[in-house]
Amino acid sequence: MLSTMSQPARGEPTAPDAAHRLLEAAAEAFSAKGFHATTTRDIASRAGLSPAGVYVHFASKEELLFQLSRAGHEMARDLLAAAAGEAPSPSDALRAIMGRFAQWHAEHYRVARIVQYEFLNLTPEHREVVLGLRKDIDRIVRRIVAAGVESGEFEVDHVADTTLALLSMAVDVARWYDPEIRRSPESIGAAYADLGLRLVRRPS
Repeated sequence: MLSTMSQPARGEPTAPDAAHRLLEAAAEAFSAKGFHATTTRDIASRAGLSPAGVYVHFASKEELLFQLSRAGHEMARDLLAAAAGEAPSPSDALRAIMGRFAQWHAEHYRVARIVQYEFLNLTPEHREVVLGLRKDIDRIVRRIVAAGVESGEFEVDHVADTTLALLSMAVDVARWYDPEIRRSPESIGAAYADLGLRLVRRPS
């Protein structure tokens, strides 16, 4: 995933350890201060490197943001694809993906906040890559909703709007979640799995 642009300076950790540390440090810094308020010096300090050490592994602060965003979206996409593939019915698939997606946004809330809310700080080229991954995620959920409508398990007026509502619910977990609240990521996932099914079924 990462490319080394030059040889590390003497005394610096070598890739991929240093690159991984820089990504973790960037995630912490972006989550705490926001992309614009974070400097490469902030990131290097958190990673235990010199400021010049950042540029050994990444061309810019924006590239760090892109690598985090791409990795986060790929992780989420693969998680949803696996959940959908293992389910025997649209209802089971929707329960699984809503539960896992919401839980993921709680467990990885720092990266999730960056992935969801720093998108506009990417370059146009990098934004296109991330948009492609977002479309992959949307397609996974949309196919499940459409399959549920076709099978008669779901009753929705508009598949695309319902898909957007389902994804928005789970994504929003990253905005309000805090490890100090008295709710575990697992319990949040279970609650959102139920909420997702309620959204696609009319009250009896």
